[in-house]
Amino acid sequence: QLQFVESGGDLVQPGGSLKLSCEASVLPLDYYAIGWFRQAPGQEREGVSCISSDGSTTNNAAFVKGRFTTSRDNRKQTVYLQMNSLKLEDTAVYYCAACAADGTTIVYVGGSWGPGTQVTVSS
Repeated sequence: QLQFVESGGDLVQPGGSLKLSCEASVLPLDYYAIGWFRQAPGQEREGVSCISSDGSTTNNAAFVKGRFTTSRDNRKQTVYLQMNSLKLEDTAVYYCAACAADGTTIVYVGGSWGPGTQVTVSS
């Protein structure tokens, strides 16, 4: 079963940066496109980005606007989310899962949700 453990969340000031990590339990990871999702308090979970199985293509949600970079190291079973120019509205719990994408629409396609990692943007 595809399972994930996310880490790297923290409290950061607006304009700051964070790098999140997502470690997957399944082998081989390079069979799957992996995405980042987030859920803010009182809101539905939404897709952030989706990186192809070989890392050659990434789709981002419209709100990313060039601020986030998704990468992966299949040898380490890990996917990363580098977040720059963080805004107050980026505050959420961030998760990863298998994904599919069409333009800026990122959708969940499988895997058990991990515990997530809390990102709080506050001054």
